[in-house]
Amino acid sequence: MNRTGNVFYQDDLAGIITENEEGYYFQYDDLYLKKENPQAISLTMPIRQEIYFSKTLFPFFDGLIPEGWLLNIAVENWKLNQRDRMGLLLSVCGDCIGAVSVKALNLGNDE
Repeated sequence: MNRTGNVFYQDDLAGIITENEEGYYFQYDDLYLKKENPQAISLTMPIRQEIYFSKTLFPFFDGLIPEGWLLNIAVENWKLNQRDRMGLLLSVCGDCIGAVSVKALNLGNDE
């Protein structure tokens, strides 16, 4: 199962995050890298062309997921699994506070 999301910095497509059976991948978008002054989405993920990889969801992205009562509302209303961090990221982080947002991208191979 692959799940993918477009990662936006303000209104610009900054990159793509993907989850598969091996782990999590993030790569900055080529057009974003060619901008005059591209901003890193996080200090822990500086601008680079190489793909970032982690066995667990990157702490920066995990930090975008709401906590406490707001997380409980999302879990209850959308019937989400609180332990499915990528599912939560793709479901509730399309309109985050701050410069970075993540919007689910259905590539047709996620089931």
